Amino acid sequence: MCYLCSMIQECQIRVLPQQAASEEAIAAYIAREKGWDVRTINHVRVLKRSIDARQRTIFVNLKVRLYINELPQDDMFVHTEYPFVGDKPQVVVVGEGPAGLFASLRLIELGFCPIVIERGKNVRDRKKDLSLITKVQRVDAESNYCFGEGGAGAYSDGKLYTRSKKRGNVEKILNVFCQHGASTSILSDVHPHIGTDKLPRVIENMRNTIIASGGQVHFQTKMMGLLVSDGSVVGVEALDLTSQAEETFMGPVILATGHSARDIYRYFAQAGIPIEAKGIAVGVRLEHPSQLIDQIQYHNREGRGRHLPAAEYAFVTQVDGRGVYSFCMCPGGFVIPAATDKEQIVVNGMSPSNRGTAWSNSGMVVEIHPEDVGAPSDPLSVMRFQEKVEKDCWLNGNMRQTAPAQRMADFVNGRLSADLPKSSYAPGLIASPLHFWLPKMVAGRLQKGFLDFGRRSHGFLTNEAVLIATETRTSSPVRIVRDRESLQHVTLQGLFPCGEGAGYAGGIVSAGIDGERCAEACSLYLRSR
Repeated sequence: MCYLCSMIQECQIRVLPQQAASEEAIAAYIAREKGWDVRTINHVRVLKRSIDARQRTIFVNLKVRLYINELPQDDMFVHTEYPFVGDKPQVVVVGEGPAGLFASLRLIELGFCPIVIERGKNVRDRKKDLSLITKVQRVDAESNYCFGEGGAGAYSDGKLYTRSKKRGNVEKILNVFCQHGASTSILSDVHPHIGTDKLPRVIENMRNTIIASGGQVHFQTKMMGLLVSDGSVVGVEALDLTSQAEETFMGPVILATGHSARDIYRYFAQAGIPIEAKGIAVGVRLEHPSQLIDQIQYHNREGRGRHLPAAEYAFVTQVDGRGVYSFCMCPGGFVIPAATDKEQIVVNGMSPSNRGTAWSNSGMVVEIHPEDVGAPSDPLSVMRFQEKVEKDCWLNGNMRQTAPAQRMADFVNGRLSADLPKSSYAPGLIASPLHFWLPKMVAGRLQKGFLDFGRRSHGFLTNEAVLIATETRTSSPVRIVRDRESLQHVTLQGLFPCGEGAGYAGGIVSAGIDGERCAEACSLYLRSR
């Protein structure tokens, strides 16, 4: 048995799931492999964790830091200091989704005071309006799964995986989440996830940091227009939705309104402010029993067992010149109603932190380019297509939030489903021939894509799975055009289009990164004046 002096050592190991199940199990494995006395390993910190399920034997890849004969002296995440800025120059931040939150926090770091206006309610009060969508089939146009504190991500999963590493500091975003209450596991997991049951509290803590630092947050306050002087944006006109009083907020503007703020796009189009149509993806939510996905992905009839998480999958193919792919996969999750107004059905997915439900779902979508749906020169053409698909879905859903649905194999074979499996979608499902009424460029490509995915993954194409229509809010249908270097709007100085709603992000982390970039650009703008 080897005895060691005090040291910190990092190593990479490849172990079975039961050997990676706890810090104690990891320490025991390493001590056994290296011939060390396990008692000398005082602490194990997992730096990176990923699952390799390509073969029948499942392995977990770990990068770990070992504290030998000593204890860690540092926190597991990097703290950011937020000074008091209540007496500093103001910046108006429109929207309190991830882009707006991270823009606000970064402004505070840089010595500016964020004045946040959010059309929806705070993250707790939103819950009441979300429950009414299921209970009485009523959608509040200002408070729903897309609008309100935290934006579309607050109650739709909390996945933090992004490929946007070239655009900014992903680690900074994750560390800020940890500082505000997220589990430090997001720093090590390859596909980090907070969970829709935990994320609201984290968002609330971030808002409290903004207020404690002297910033302001105004809920149920809706931007109605920009204030422009000599070609520069100097503030916003807003409406207090509770009192119906008009308000004015002064300062340069970071516009982070999210991918569903269609009134903002219409305002820009009517005002002649340059915007352009942007491609999106449209399709359905595909829901399987989670045990079936576990069996397929882990190559085991028993499913995932005690030591593996609910299984994930990712598919992508090309069909007739357009991408067909899985999107926002939610293992052990729910399908939720994400409409933002009457006469539309939109579905999305979410997972609680334990990913423990009986279902796993994913968006299954087809690329739509502006030229597919009308004149590319019309900046609202893709948005109008999006709106039409959602209304068609509402009409086929019995003009309620009951969603049209079809078993997967029936859809591929062009058959109406005589019945439907149990589903996580709380407002209810209604059998409908999605293959018939969905746009042909969507339905036909999905059918071919599912055949391809079924060939690659035996058991995936099955009538145990159900398609729930319709998944349309994958990204913004409009891009608010900005200068590549200054991040300001191409014609209006002092306006910084930001995040998913402006067409420059696609998820919580990438939106947060873009929020920080816009805050930095706004800081340079203010210091140059």
